[in-house]
Amino acid sequence: MKALFASLLMLLAFTSSYADTPQVPKEGTEYQATPQAMPTDNPAKIEVTELFWYGCPHCYRLEPALEAWVKKLPKDVEFKRVPGIARPEWVPMAKAYYTLESLGLVDKLHAALFDAIHKQRVVNPADETSAIDWITKQSGLDRKKVEDTFRSFSVTTKVSRAYQVFQTSGATGVPSLIVEGRYLTSSTLAGTNEDALRVTDYLIEKVRAERVGKH
Repeated sequence: MKALFASLLMLLAFTSSYADTPQVPKEGTEYQATPQAMPTDNPAKIEVTELFWYGCPHCYRLEPALEAWVKKLPKDVEFKRVPGIARPEWVPMAKAYYTLESLGLVDKLHAALFDAIHKQRVVNPADETSAIDWITKQSGLDRKKVEDTFRSFSVTTKVSRAYQVFQTSGATGVPSLIVEGRYLTSSTLAGTNEDALRVTDYLIEKVRAERVGKH
């Protein structure tokens, strides 16, 4: 009975928070269901996935707000990034991200790579050699090690999976945010980068309430 009562309270709180306000995000307008449910890495967490491309100016502008938002996420929410691959010329930056990940350099160089493309303009996001040269210089690692990682089977496999995620999600561009593999929002759908984060907060609460309702 206590568990049932707690479930009812959470559902009531969720409904009260959103149902009667004009700010409630509308499905089909500010967010949409993914064409099919996508698997998540950790069933114990509510997973939020950002689809991004280093060459995207909107992703670049979102990054500071997103970074601050991620730091405040509740403990039951897990955030991850997946490079969006809408066109072949986006592949080099997907490889760059997974190279940084494989070398343990995401925390150090993720934001810096955005700056190198959009602010300093020293990296061509469609060129593999440009990416390899930049990662080598910034990391201080041996160029062969960086290049071997960039072209490794592991990175190629991850890029292939990222392409599948982008296609399966129903995303048409970046930045897009996927919640629990079932709901997708974006700056385009929501209106602005800030609105996309607001809608994502709503979807996190929605998924949390749905999970409680199943027990």
